[in-house]
Amino acid sequence: MAATADPEAWLDSHGDALYAFAMMRVRNAAVAEDLVQETLLAALGALAGFDGRSSERTWLIGILKHKLIDHLRRAGREQTADTTSDDEAVWNARFDHTGHWAEPPRDWGDPARIAENDGLRQALAGCIARLPERQRLLFVLREVDGLDTDELLDTLGISSANNLWVMLSRARAALRECIERTWGGGGRR
Repeated sequence: MAATADPEAWLDSHGDALYAFAMMRVRNAAVAEDLVQETLLAALGALAGFDGRSSERTWLIGILKHKLIDHLRRAGREQTADTTSDDEAVWNARFDHTGHWAEPPRDWGDPARIAENDGLRQALAGCIARLPERQRLLFVLREVDGLDTDELLDTLGISSANNLWVMLSRARAALRECIERTWGGGGRR
């Protein structure tokens, strides 16, 4: 056990960060609170194994990630894709007969410069929050948490990798459109 581990201070020191992490993924205050509580209890039980190679917060968030995945698996979130023929028509209209964008994304400028843009970060957070629940969760688990295809299929109960990639592509396209509508800092074509 690392000398810096102080279970009595965990909630005060890390509770807000753990709660925010959980809320971004489950968007339900009661579930997020339960997940934080489960995380702290699991950490207390695993305290002897904490060797201090990472910060307490990093270690606790790692435990929380496992609790989130367990929660999602238990929730049995298998749902059919929320598509209608209208959705398909809109999706297909984005591309020409060769599979290229009918209207290419606009040039946002230097990637290194825009990565540091607070306005873009705020627009992205708002756009992610507006995604349909399943797309938002899939996007966050893939792009923020780094889950691989097999983990996503298992965790979210998605029937095939093809369905997963279609859902992820739609989430990315929706984010692109939302950012182009809401963020004023991008370049013009």
